[in-house]
Amino acid sequence: MARKLRIEYPGAVYHVMSRGNQGGLIFQGDRDRKLFLGTVAEGCEKTGWRIHAYVLMPNHYHLLVETPEGNLVAGMKWLQGTYTQRYNARNDVFGHLFQGRYKALIVDGSADEYFQVVSTYIHLNPARAGLVRIGEEALSGYRWSSYPGYVRGRAGRPPWLEVRRVLGSVGMGADDAHGRQGYEAYMEGRVLELGRRRSREVLEEEWRRVRRGWCLGGTGFRQRLAKWLEKAVAGKARQSHAGEARQAHDEAAAGALLARGLAVMELKETDLAGLVKGAKEKQVLAWWLRKRTVVSRAWVSRRLRMGDESRVTQAVATVRRANDRQMLGWRRRLESECS
Repeated sequence: MARKLRIEYPGAVYHVMSRGNQGGLIFQGDRDRKLFLGTVAEGCEKTGWRIHAYVLMPNHYHLLVETPEGNLVAGMKWLQGTYTQRYNARNDVFGHLFQGRYKALIVDGSADEYFQVVSTYIHLNPARAGLVRIGEEALSGYRWSSYPGYVRGRAGRPPWLEVRRVLGSVGMGADDAHGRQGYEAYMEGRVLELGRRRSREVLEEEWRRVRRGWCLGGTGFRQRLAKWLEKAVAGKARQSHAGEARQAHDEAAAGALLARGLAVMELKETDLAGLVKGAKEKQVLAWWLRKRTVVSRAWVSRRLRMGDESRVTQAVATVRRANDRQMLGWRRRLESECS
């Protein structure tokens, strides 16, 4: 069955939501939640994503993610696939963890009002679900959300969480004590609105577009997206509509990163043919490409002339735990000169 196109372009913003398979849990406990957030951190490093808000619920999660490189599809494939593998290994289970395709609502990132709507919806999820008792518990008491990081400041949030756009969307211009206190007052007021039937009905109506729509933005934004979709599917057979729109961290981007890595090592790509398949240089480059991109092991193996793709996995593990001075030196140079 063909799948609808994902709209991707540099700077696109999405509300991403994914549920557990058949409504099942995707976190067995806090160790799994920490595992997921660690995987998100790696994904941001690989893809350049900016996370503006998130919440982890027992059987689903939400992200407000900006993609400067226009690479949602590649990043989500890596994020969900990698977390599933790690979750299954930790909990000694197998099979699908997530239910079908993740939902990705594209958001007009140029307008504060849409950032405000989506971020508020995400941060209020624990209260809406009864995980925070309205009028009795502070929303910031729910640990598995980006909201406590907004309230506590830089020291209380992960480095990959970007807060300025959301603060600005509700009139809090600076990431300082005044801005954080103002945002806390705003959010706690919205929590109290959930406790009043009429106010909750108004909020739920506002959020219906977040839950059910395909995009969130003004008329001009929707028209631009509609024109993009028309061009994307023009002349294609129906079954081809599943093709993805764009991936910035694709093979071309990885090729450019490889060229930079080779320059750091004072090598040319043609030199790789003369090195043995398990050469230290190839192992470090394989680790570098897998760390910073979402290309496949097969692609890395082919470009580095490493033979079987299993060598790529072995190389990544070797470099991660390396004590070899030469390998460590290359790692440091790559991280400092290609950051």
